[in-house]
Amino acid sequence: MSKPNMPNSNMPNHDHELRNKDVGSERRDMTTRSVVAFLVGLGLFALLVHFTVTGLFNFADRYYVAHEKAAPMARTSPDPHLVTPSDINQFPEPRLETDERTEIFPFREAEEKHLNSYGWIDEKTGVMHIPIEQAMKLVAQRGLNTTPKTGEVPTAIVNMVKEAAERADQSGGSTGLEKTGVQVQTPGKQ
Repeated sequence: MSKPNMPNSNMPNHDHELRNKDVGSERRDMTTRSVVAFLVGLGLFALLVHFTVTGLFNFADRYYVAHEKAAPMARTSPDPHLVTPSDINQFPEPRLETDERTEIFPFREAEEKHLNSYGWIDEKTGVMHIPIEQAMKLVAQRGLNTTPKTGEVPTAIVNMVKEAAERADQSGGSTGLEKTGVQVQTPGKQ
């Protein structure tokens, strides 16, 4: 027995019969060698550009540092980016937080002290603040003042609807549709 993938010498070779004579490929245009050579050349050119630009930047930086003139009013320090703790208070507000967890505690303590103590808001007009617990108890006992200060009580929507219904009943049961020519039959009247 022969293996199925192995050509049998007794079998005729039909490979030449399966190829289309009108279809083919041009082998003279591109070779693998030319593609690889182009890619290697492109990589070498990229490395050349990288090192050239890096060298130019380093040269320009050294030239600038060597020929830099100090401003007459500027403070000279070895590193212009170096900030000392005494310089921090000279920065304008708001400053960046260095440790927000510990910096929030004094703020929260001041708020808690304000919320749980008595104090004046405006002593001339007699306005003061009271502890939050005391304020909640007073609101629960007295309720909130909902009337406007002008002395007029606003008409509630429920009262407006109620008054409209009473006016409709006083008009003799008219719906207002009679004027348009529409006849309306009410239950009990025919």
